[in-house]
Amino acid sequence: MSRFSTEMGLSLMTESCQPPSLGDPVANCAPTCCNAGHYGFDDGVRPSGVRSRGTASRGQGTQPTAFTTFLYTQAERNPEMNASRRRVKALGLIMMVNFFIYIVVEVSRSASRDQSGSKVRTPSKRFWMKTMASEAYWNREQQRLDHVYNPILAVENGSSMALLGWLNATDDLNSCEPDLAVTRLVKDYNSLPGRFKDFLLYMRCRSYPLVVDQPHICKDEPFLLLAVKSLAPHFDRRQAIRESWGRAGHIANRTVATVFLLGNTTAVDHHPDLSEMLRYEISRHRDILQWDYRDSFFNLTIKEVLFLDWLHLRCPGANFVFKGDDDVFVNTHRILDFLGGLAPAKAKDLFVGDVITNAGPHRDKKLKYFIPESMFVGQYPPYAGGGGFLYSGDLALRLHNVTRQVSLYPIDDVYTGMCLRKLGLAPEKHKGFKTFDIEEKYRNNPCAYKGLVLVHSRTPQEMIKIWAWLNDPVLNCQ
Repeated sequence: MSRFSTEMGLSLMTESCQPPSLGDPVANCAPTCCNAGHYGFDDGVRPSGVRSRGTASRGQGTQPTAFTTFLYTQAERNPEMNASRRRVKALGLIMMVNFFIYIVVEVSRSASRDQSGSKVRTPSKRFWMKTMASEAYWNREQQRLDHVYNPILAVENGSSMALLGWLNATDDLNSCEPDLAVTRLVKDYNSLPGRFKDFLLYMRCRSYPLVVDQPHICKDEPFLLLAVKSLAPHFDRRQAIRESWGRAGHIANRTVATVFLLGNTTAVDHHPDLSEMLRYEISRHRDILQWDYRDSFFNLTIKEVLFLDWLHLRCPGANFVFKGDDDVFVNTHRILDFLGGLAPAKAKDLFVGDVITNAGPHRDKKLKYFIPESMFVGQYPPYAGGGGFLYSGDLALRLHNVTRQVSLYPIDDVYTGMCLRKLGLAPEKHKGFKTFDIEEKYRNNPCAYKGLVLVHSRTPQEMIKIWAWLNDPVLNCQ
């Protein structure tokens, strides 16, 4: 008898009947179970010891042979065979159904591709929302710049941009000629204060002559460049800074350079003629940059743009830049300590200051920062107060590149926040920047300034006094 026949006999037996316990007479089992034919053996092929049907009467109580005892024993030892076999059959059925579904889906997809053709279908009309012109002049100008610098709207040869309707204006976005169109595009232009009219007329101009340059400033690439916004008449402030926190040279084994940023103060703004004194100061200290534009509050933004142009040209290797006003006190030692502990990844995108969030334009005409609705609508991005902020040289170069994509705005620190947002960045708040001063009871305490970076505002005399406090070797702030 073959091994296959023996295994088949066991299988059929366990499927069709329950075997008796060992020792029970075969006569007590079901007739089909005691029949040798149901063990899987044909009548003509039986192992010795297994009788054919009817050779032994069940009534005689014939005992099972050794081989049948073996078969019963195997069946008893595998009580889970039936359940396992049913699970295998069910799994096989499920797999067959899934395979059938897969075939049906693939056939359907193939039929769909054959019907639609092999080419990719592209929409014949614009599928994004049409840009509506804003009623506020700055917002409308920014919409135009967003379209000009949007790569999705570039035509295939890349030589021009696809601008539609009101966006397809032919006037120069960087013209320095008065833009007389604003007189009709800004609905309340005639009722606006003079500073707004002047700003709007020349809002697109970004190029002014540099009349005083200092190309030697960054001959030795500075670790820290101090850029101070100043006005021509502020001789005393500049001199106090030179004698205190803005002293150029080597500080804590780091190279520090200082430049003052000036425009032109004209008789239109009722400034006295101090040109001769300014020329002497320029030749004496060689740390002043001056451009030929009207130096006013609203033009602080163009001062920011022009400084970034100069930095890109003359000082691209500066590691870090501090930019602030000429009426703040800066703890230069604290800045150097802070920068020395920065990880390279953190330093690359560094921009810290006294950050203002969730702010918007003031609508009160009496306020210095008043902005009419005809000029700007919306919320300001997070920005660092213009009294001073600290950022990396790497980020300064990226800001230089992105300024052309952001319309000039009359508040310079808000404009810088707009440029950062265009880069996908935001300024980080640093508790050491006190652009709104410190409590009055601490102002004459030398140790109150030890851990600060910036305090606004301080007179020239106070700057020199605080600097002397911080450099006193006997000062103990433990």
